[in-house]
Amino acid sequence: MGDVPSCPPLTRSSVQTAHEAIKQHIHRTPTITCDTISHLASTPQSPESLKGTPFAGRTPSKPRINLFFKCENYQKIGAFKARGAFHALSRLSKEELSKGVVTHSSGNHAQALALAARTHGIPAHIVMPTISTPSKIAATKGYGANVIFSGSTSDEREAVVADVIRDTGAILVPPYDHPNIMLGQGTLALELEEQAKELDERGLDAVVAPCGGGGMLSGVATALYGTGIRVFGSEPSFEGADDAKRGVESGTRVEKVKTLTIADGLRTPLGKIPWTIISDKEKVKGMYSVTEDQIKAAMRLLLERAKVFVEPSAAVPLAVVLYDEDFRTMVEKEGGEQGWNVGIVLSGGNTTVEAIAKLFQPSSEQQAERQESKLGMNGERVAENVAG
Repeated sequence: MGDVPSCPPLTRSSVQTAHEAIKQHIHRTPTITCDTISHLASTPQSPESLKGTPFAGRTPSKPRINLFFKCENYQKIGAFKARGAFHALSRLSKEELSKGVVTHSSGNHAQALALAARTHGIPAHIVMPTISTPSKIAATKGYGANVIFSGSTSDEREAVVADVIRDTGAILVPPYDHPNIMLGQGTLALELEEQAKELDERGLDAVVAPCGGGGMLSGVATALYGTGIRVFGSEPSFEGADDAKRGVESGTRVEKVKTLTIADGLRTPLGKIPWTIISDKEKVKGMYSVTEDQIKAAMRLLLERAKVFVEPSAAVPLAVVLYDEDFRTMVEKEGGEQGWNVGIVLSGGNTTVEAIAKLFQPSSEQQAERQESKLGMNGERVAENVAG
């Protein structure tokens, strides 16, 4: 998709140029607030809730936080990925476009590239693992893409992509590890910055974004660098999914990740080019990680209190703000009495009602405990309070 040296530089002005190039093809997604969740974020956690965590024994912090949610779940194809795909195609010549495009993806990038290709009237060849979610396969086909199935490992997928390129001459559009993708994803930060100022003339003090391959986080950091708005990354901690955090701490990029975190959009290792931005502490001020239960709790709040339908990956930044005491203590210290206005990137909403129901279904152990709690000492059922 064009040699990296020939791409625009990774600067704020390049993100602004990218926004001009794609704005006719994307939604300017809303930025919303929720007083209830902001209040909860500004309320100290109980000492009991910190037991069993790395923060056990600490005095809970008392930050003042006002939240601004950038709703990329309302973006075309249901996720921010549309921005990078449309920008990548805008950078191709007519000759390159005529050859069509190819990528390997099991999720949002697959749908995004399929839509962008259809909009430009060109073929899209999408290599998807056979284990991909049926709804995502159907959506990708629905946008007119030629879906080709492969094994689930990166080597298997890349081998099929190589075959497609050999047979068709299609141009590879990677999901995150390319400047044109990063610049496109960063356009959401320009909108968030403007929209937050419209809601509060103070504007933003910080933005927290999720990090998988790092294309969006690095794009956001590039867009906001030099504005005074601090950028932070967020990841799941389950089974080593916090590879970017661990890499930044060690000074070496983690190249392999194998995790089944519920935040399936963040299972990808950090890309080489995004690493150059995310490892720069002037551009990304810190990386934080959260547990599966914390992700689910944040997702439940968004569903029940903000009435926003998101996938688990999108709830990770909010979980950091609510539960990570290192982050919260920093906000308390640096924000003072005025506090911080914090932008939260809700990266997408590509999940299903069935998947969410399964996510919140009690385990067999919890069901057994619940059943036992309904029984008295002699096996007699305890009266239950039932709402009328």
